[in-house]
Amino acid sequence: MSERIRTPAMAPPPIRPAIAREENPDAFLAAHYEHVWRTRMHDMPFVNPALSVETIGFIQLQGDWVGVVVTPWFINLFLVFGGGELWGDIPAGERRYLNLPCGTLQFIADDDPDIGPYQYCPLIAPVSNVPDMATARQTALDAMAAVMVPPAPPVVEEAPPPDQPEKRDVSRRGFLRALSGRR
Repeated sequence: MSERIRTPAMAPPPIRPAIAREENPDAFLAAHYEHVWRTRMHDMPFVNPALSVETIGFIQLQGDWVGVVVTPWFINLFLVFGGGELWGDIPAGERRYLNLPCGTLQFIADDDPDIGPYQYCPLIAPVSNVPDMATARQTALDAMAAVMVPPAPPVVEEAPPPDQPEKRDVSRRGFLRALSGRR
């Protein structure tokens, strides 16, 4: 009779608490990812050589830092702890949902030995279809603008005047039946 070897359940990864950054992290992040680009990523087949490393639009939102990092291998919206209300320490690889002005977005936690814990929302990866840095930069600016705009309130339709028939949502099948004269 064979015995099953029991392995202990895997413990969740440890959470390294983030240290608040008082200064805008854009230069720090740009220097870090520039170093990663030069030392580890430059020969990878999935990178886009038309792109470079740039941080775009970092602002403090509810006390934490939000901005976009562009690299030759991704364009991501970043959340960096600034001592504010948006941040929450969670293990690397875990996901959390943040209520931003635009609505709720999903962020993924990561913990880099050089820059510490951060969270990101992937915008574009891989970036092979981004033709140039100007397009990547505009994408980042558009993303930041979209994040900062609250969603439009729902449109409330008024009832049609009594002399007009009420508009109905029609399925494709219903539309084709009405077109053919069948109801």
